[in-house]
Amino acid sequence: MFINEFCRKRLRNRIKRFVENQVFQNFILAVIILNSILLGVMTYPQIMASFGDVMHLICNICVGIFTVEIVLKLYAYGRKFFKSGWNNFDFIIVLISLVPTAGPFSSFRVFRILRALRALRLITQLDKLRVIVQAIVDSIPNVAWASGLLLIIFYIFSIMGTTLFAADFPDWFGSIGKSMYTLFQVMTLESWSMGIARPVIALHSYAWVYFVSFILVSSFIVMNVIVGVVVNAISEISADIKKEKEAVKIRNHKQDLSTEFMKLKEQMDVVSKLIEAQNNSKTGYMK
Repeated sequence: MFINEFCRKRLRNRIKRFVENQVFQNFILAVIILNSILLGVMTYPQIMASFGDVMHLICNICVGIFTVEIVLKLYAYGRKFFKSGWNNFDFIIVLISLVPTAGPFSSFRVFRILRALRALRLITQLDKLRVIVQAIVDSIPNVAWASGLLLIIFYIFSIMGTTLFAADFPDWFGSIGKSMYTLFQVMTLESWSMGIARPVIALHSYAWVYFVSFILVSSFIVMNVIVGVVVNAISEISADIKKEKEAVKIRNHKQDLSTEFMKLKEQMDVVSKLIEAQNNSKTGYMK
């Protein structure tokens, strides 16, 4: 019983090392990139008319590789697999990929569209992308507060713009909604000068103060605050990941020592049994 449990544990550790090996991860990354490229190429009818069967075969092989990867991870990590949000994400993507796009499911176009989500697995395979996505998710509360501040600024300047320019420019500043849409274009700096600001300044010479102050507050202050929040989150997550990797190395080292100790214990048990058998045989011979 103890030996069987020890063998299963050793097998799990070997599979865990295999799926965490950089070569295996690079192979999965290459398969994801290949599959993503094929999904884009398969949108061309001319290519599909000539190589459609080959494309589908390669895509099915890629899905098979993804499935084997998930099965190996499930066996290696057990219930701990689902404690990671990234593992859950991969599991859902692969599960969606296993839904057939032919037969009774062929009429559900959504299943064919969802195949494109396989490209999102690039995020889980590339650490840098994963850090950025995790930072964006962790920054949502602070970004929401900064967005609330930006909304208040939009509202104030929309009231000012509607009051000042609605009579002469009803298409741009005829209501609060139109003013907010116009200010959104100004904030993105898309044709704001020649398209909006200069025509307004031509009739209202003081309007430059309005537009310049809005751009300074919205584009160069509030947006930089949002960028700063995300950058700070990226630096914190990068530091946490570095600590986690060091902890994993220490944990793996301890597991290696434990495995070596168990091997040594088994060898000592074998040796002690041999010595005991030899002593028994000598005792019997002397009698």
